[in-house]
Amino acid sequence: MKGDLFSSEHMVQPATAPGMTVENSKCIRYTVNGEMLARQGAMVAYRGNLQFERKGQGVGGMLKRAVTGEGLPLMAVRGQGEAWFAHEAQNCFVVDVEPGDEFTVNGRNVLCFDSSLSYSISTVKGSGIAGGGLFNSVFTGQGRLGLICEGSPLVIPVSPRYPVYVDTDAIVGWSAGLTTSLHRSQSIGSMLRGGSGEAVQLVLQGEGFVVVRPSEATPQKTQQH
Repeated sequence: MKGDLFSSEHMVQPATAPGMTVENSKCIRYTVNGEMLARQGAMVAYRGNLQFERKGQGVGGMLKRAVTGEGLPLMAVRGQGEAWFAHEAQNCFVVDVEPGDEFTVNGRNVLCFDSSLSYSISTVKGSGIAGGGLFNSVFTGQGRLGLICEGSPLVIPVSPRYPVYVDTDAIVGWSAGLTTSLHRSQSIGSMLRGGSGEAVQLVLQGEGFVVVRPSEATPQKTQQH
C-alpha cells in the first residue's frame, strides 16, 4: 500500500536508545528492559515480551484532585520490548530528573516514568481545600518523566522579585525551592455580584520555574480499563 499514511513522518523507526523517547508530539515510546511505570490505560500499542500489572495504591490511591476527587492509577510494565503511551491525544513531553532535582507534578499530567525515580505524595502547602491540585506527586532521584499537557505548556521563571500567580486548574508542576500559598484576587463584594471567574490563584515564590497549561481543567472522563 502507498500514500501519505505510510510516509516516514508516521512510520515507526527502530529504537535508537533504551528507555523513554518522544515518538511524536502525542505519543511516548518506551523501550523496556526490566520495569517502568505508566498511567493505567495509557498503553496504545506494544511489541515484545511485556507484562502489565496494576500498581496497587502507589500514586493511584492518594494522588487526588480536590475538585474531582479522582486519582491516578498506575501500572508496572515488565519484561523486554517496546510500548507506546498516550492519553486523549494530549501533547507529550519528557523531563530529565537529575540527582538533587525535585519536581512537583499534578497527577493529571503524569503519563509514564522510569522506575529509578522516587515519588511521594505531597499536600500543596497553603492550598487548603480550594486548591485545584491539593495532592501532588514529588519526583526525585535520576531518570526520565513523561508528561502530558493539553496544548503547549508555558514555562514561567519565578524569582524573589517576581512571584507567579497561577490558576489552580491550569498548573502542571513546579521546581524545588518554591513556596506555595493562596491568593484571593477578588473582593467579597465582587464575588457576590457574580465575580470574574478568577477569584483564587496559587502563588509560587522563590527561585525556580512553574509549568502551566494553556487551559483550565475540563471535567474528567470516566476511566475504563
